[in-house]
Amino acid sequence: MQSSHAPAAVLSAFDDPTLVAYGGLEPLVRLAERCGLASLIAERVRLPVTADGVGAFPAAKVTALVAGMAAGADSIADMDRLRHGAMDRLFGAVRAPSTLGSFLRAFTHGHVKQLHAVARRLLPQLASHTPLLPGAATVAYLDIDDTIRRTYGYAKQGAGYGYSKVKGLNALLAVLSTPLAAPVIAATRLRKGASGSVRGAASFVAEALRTARACGATGLLVLRADSAFYASEVIAACRSLGARFSVTARMNASIKRAITGIAEDAWTPIRYPKALWDEEDGCWVSDAEIAEVRDYTAFTSKPKKQQVTARLLVRRVKRLNPDAQLQGQGELFSSYRYHCAFTDSPLSLVDAEKDHRRHAVVEQVIADLKSGPLAHLPSGDFQANAAWLALAAITHNLMRALGTLASTFHAKATTGTLRDQLIRVPARITRGARRLTLRLPVNWPWRDAWSQMFAVLHAPPHR
Repeated sequence: MQSSHAPAAVLSAFDDPTLVAYGGLEPLVRLAERCGLASLIAERVRLPVTADGVGAFPAAKVTALVAGMAAGADSIADMDRLRHGAMDRLFGAVRAPSTLGSFLRAFTHGHVKQLHAVARRLLPQLASHTPLLPGAATVAYLDIDDTIRRTYGYAKQGAGYGYSKVKGLNALLAVLSTPLAAPVIAATRLRKGASGSVRGAASFVAEALRTARACGATGLLVLRADSAFYASEVIAACRSLGARFSVTARMNASIKRAITGIAEDAWTPIRYPKALWDEEDGCWVSDAEIAEVRDYTAFTSKPKKQQVTARLLVRRVKRLNPDAQLQGQGELFSSYRYHCAFTDSPLSLVDAEKDHRRHAVVEQVIADLKSGPLAHLPSGDFQANAAWLALAAITHNLMRALGTLASTFHAKATTGTLRDQLIRVPARITRGARRLTLRLPVNWPWRDAWSQMFAVLHAPPHR
């Protein structure tokens, strides 16, 4: 590729009022309207209307914030990208960044909870209008985890040093997925930076499980979590709603005793990264092996009714001695690192342990958010940032649903890929026969997927 041979013919002028940089926002907003986002906001989110109109028209403002995040905005000032070219012809009620910032800062804790209620009700609508969660009626997984979103300076309310020793705010997420579907966000909660991971987790898990059931997860539903959520109240909340659990267990004296009771011939080699298949012995040669303790009782320091008896899955990985290897010495005694999961999964040992390791899917969602709208927490006001997190989850779910309408590839693509290939499509607006037409670039690499998505959303809705 090279520049034109006639430099004098290459000019620039920002003077075309018919262009938009984000042609994919039109089908995204149409999907949101079809699933009732505006009506849910109007029904649930009720901010007081002040003299300067801060709380007025919440549906228009929330939709504008979601559209801006889908276009790549990670700060309030970035919302100005919605006000260019022909965007005011393609969309009505586009608000200025200052208006949207004032709107966010008007949120209280109660208003954030109202926004959470909108997100909980929107996700089942998306699942019913798009193939968002295929296979959910058979098996689904709910993964919970928290992350520290780093902040700078002294103006952020609630910022503090938590378990990561990084100053910031703590974002708690619940991610819903199936073996056939990419993950969506079932619930979010923003907490102070110094909050422990398990704080408020029981009520959060109950809320997310109810949302999962409303999304069609009527079959086997398994809650997966790391050791930070190894708590009796979390498992009790899970069992009370008919879900299974698979939680990484902390290594303590009780678990160490249980591991020492496992017979040596009870360990099963598993197919692990970089494992080799031994044709002669007909088994996987790997340093990873698994076993289980069938009836392990956890939380024995608590009252009898809070104790839980279930399966303890144990994975051991050989601990290598690099100094001995460098000297050419063989090992005298095997030394292992142990990883335990406490579960009541009905699956076999190998399948249950493999399913538990797939809990890492939640890290992909966290990375997705941090490379998008959660790159920053844009306000000094804590509740404004909590609302921003909830809106980021709504945006994530909308983009996931949009991708399922485009192609099988986009159904599992990251939101960054969806943004680049489906949202950031330059378009020219023309008018004729009382309707607007989007003129898109010729030879756009993903035009078939974009056209499929557009056609589905512009077809008459099913009655």
